[in-house]
Amino acid sequence: MTVRTIVTIPQPVLRRKAARVTDFGPDLQKLIDDMIDTMRAAPGVGLAAPQVGVSRRVIVVEYEDPEAGIPHQLYAVVNPEIVAFSKATEVGVEGCLSIPGIVGEVERALTVEVRGVDRRGRPFSLRPSGWLARIFQHEIDHLNGVLFTDRAARIERVSPAEAAEMDRV
Repeated sequence: MTVRTIVTIPQPVLRRKAARVTDFGPDLQKLIDDMIDTMRAAPGVGLAAPQVGVSRRVIVVEYEDPEAGIPHQLYAVVNPEIVAFSKATEVGVEGCLSIPGIVGEVERALTVEVRGVDRRGRPFSLRPSGWLARIFQHEIDHLNGVLFTDRAARIERVSPAEAAEMDRV
């Protein structure tokens, strides 16, 4: 496994709609493994393939919140799509590995329904809520060429020390 370089704005791949995955062979498996290593090394809680320069519909998400009773979870989702959003929303601060030094207040649905396939091509769905739902929305936006700054009501610069303390997606 390899830690890949995270591309940053204004790289065009970040603004391109990513292509659907149809081949679940060794190249996809290596991409997913590399994305997990890259996300952890950054460190971040989510990563989309365009963030490592690959215009394919693949995301990885890793999250846990023991205080909220959410155990460690690692997701690798291929061809993900959000098929339902809750009407309830929440504004939260987001940062992004591809936009270093910037954070913004973004309104997101509190709960979403995500459908996709796992790394072997088996379909599944899940209904994340709270911060986990925010991560999925942020990463799936990346697959459509949308950055959190496009949705932010307010954007500000942060120091490298402040950025290091945030969960970045």
